[in-house]
Formats: sequence, C-alpha cells, structure tokens
Amino acid sequence: MPQLKYEPEADVLSWEVSDAPIEYASEIGDMIVHFTKDNRPVLIEVLRAKDFMRKAEGAVGFKRIHPEMAIA
Repeated sequence: MPQLKYEPEADVLSWEVSDAPIEYASEIGDMIVHFTKDNRPVLIEVLRAKDFMRKAEGAVGFKRIHPEMAIA
C-alpha cells in the first residue's frame, strides 16, 4: 500500500502510508503530516523536496528515488 509520488511543479514529495480517512494535518518544518482521528499518519508531504533530498543524500548517501529530482 505505501505509495511514493513526486510532483515536480510543486517540488513536493508525497508518501501515502495508509488509505485511512484523513482527519487533520500538522505542519512540521518543511513537512505536512496528515493523520487519522486516532493520530495515525496517513500521508506525509515533504515541501521543497529537492532540498530535502540534497540533505538526505549528504547525510546517509541516499540514492535518488525519482529522475525528476536529479540534483544538478
């Protein structure tokens, strides 16, 4: 079920971790986490995804997960 999607026009990386209904969302830095009424995460959105990936690559050698996010 987990689904990862990148939206290049918005530079947003979305990770759908559940298909449960979303009750509310919280913005945490450059991330928006959507939760169920039982406080379980449903969707995680990373804003400024290219910057996030740049930092992740430097920190842990993370491989690029989407060609449109290639860092020049």
